[in-house]
Amino acid sequence: MCDHRLWDFVVEDLSAVADVSFGDLFRDPTIGEMADRVLAQAPETFAIAGFSMGGYIARDVALRAPDRVSHLALLNTSARRTSDKDLIRNRRMIELASARPFTGMAPASLKQALHPDRGDDQALLDHIQAMARGLGKDVFLRQMGLVREDGLARLNEITCPTLVVTGDADRLRTMTEAEELAEGIFGASLAVVPDCGHMTPLEQPARLVELMTEWLADA
Repeated sequence: MCDHRLWDFVVEDLSAVADVSFGDLFRDPTIGEMADRVLAQAPETFAIAGFSMGGYIARDVALRAPDRVSHLALLNTSARRTSDKDLIRNRRMIELASARPFTGMAPASLKQALHPDRGDDQALLDHIQAMARGLGKDVFLRQMGLVREDGLARLNEITCPTLVVTGDADRLRTMTEAEELAEGIFGASLAVVPDCGHMTPLEQPARLVELMTEWLADA
């Protein structure tokens, strides 16, 4: 449940090396439809970065339009399908959320997204919660209903310069998932950001800017 505010701490510095824009990921019920909307709104040639669920979309964009995507960055994400356990959990969350007003994410979920030492950082927690509340119930229900397909077998079709980023203490996506992406995409580089949970753009923005600036310079 993140919008453009996810990038608040990096956008100014990244704008010094690239024209930055944000995809509309909030109106469509499937990864494929989101990817098509991004392509319809994007320039003829562009670099794309996707965070968490957005990584699935960015990867799909790169596969749908390899002639248009110059660079791909996959942050705190995976190529695995939605597990049966997650499908059951998501259906339950849809049932609960449908029956009551949406007030944002559960406090425990917010803390789980951050490095354990950052779980009491109220400013960061408020920043993440503000995104969730701003997007609202309809977007929450759509995102909970998304089914992520297994993309591991198609990773070798991606040929553009690719950066894979994970936090050393990401509790929502495993190190193994990041390694699968980096090993599956020819020439991809893997960066493990220290002192970082799932929310790399908010937790370690300076390091992420360094990584993405180097990635964009890779011809």
